[in-house]
Amino acid sequence: MSIEPAIRQEIETRLSAVEAEDGVRLLLAIESGSRAWGFPSPDSDYDVRFLYVRPRRDYLALSPVRDVIERPIVDEIDLNGWDIRKALGLMLRNNSVLSEWIGSPIEYRDPDPFVARMAELKDRHFDPNGFALHYAKLGRTAIARWLQDESEVAVKRYFYALRPALAIRVLRRDPSRRPPMQLQQLMAEADLSASLAGEIERLVAMKADTREAGPIARLPEIDALIADELGRADEVPARPTSEAFAAEANDLFLELVEDT
Repeated sequence: MSIEPAIRQEIETRLSAVEAEDGVRLLLAIESGSRAWGFPSPDSDYDVRFLYVRPRRDYLALSPVRDVIERPIVDEIDLNGWDIRKALGLMLRNNSVLSEWIGSPIEYRDPDPFVARMAELKDRHFDPNGFALHYAKLGRTAIARWLQDESEVAVKRYFYALRPALAIRVLRRDPSRRPPMQLQQLMAEADLSASLAGEIERLVAMKADTREAGPIARLPEIDALIADELGRADEVPARPTSEAFAAEANDLFLELVEDT
């Protein structure tokens, strides 16, 4: 999905302001919300996410510097990012959010070469079971109790459970690589029945024409898929944790900071 030039320019202006005001260098700046996931609504925010590195002296200070930068949402632009040290720590814990940021189809800046090295490191030590468990947690948090208790569901809440469920399904089918971020790519790799794929496509079309919080009647076939896949994360095979993963991540971080 393309971003209107005026919006893109405003986002770039705000990203440059972050660098100037917080004294950081951005390594990555992407879209991470429903626009990048493939199911935007007319009132969807622009969920701009970024990774940054601070000057070396900040990492040596006695008082640790906050590892998140956030800006208030203004004109539907939601801007926040993570310090690279925080990001690498999450990478070691199989956080799928970082993986998706790296693979976002919407970039606001060309990634720093460091990002490709980080992605290569992650791919070599990728633990499919760790990712599946993280997606299961995301999905269960999203649905909370609505699968049992509500006759209607906000459109966006369906997707916040459906996308993690499809990611688990893709991992069960091919645990050799990280699942894609975008819903349509997940569907293509998930081997869905024609009726189920059609239901999801109708849901995407519905969300494109309604408010984020607009309610819809429950969809039993999609409900069943979500419940089934969120309960099957343990079926995805695990890769044993390697001590080399943490050591290589640490070396990568030190190399980056030494050059900053």
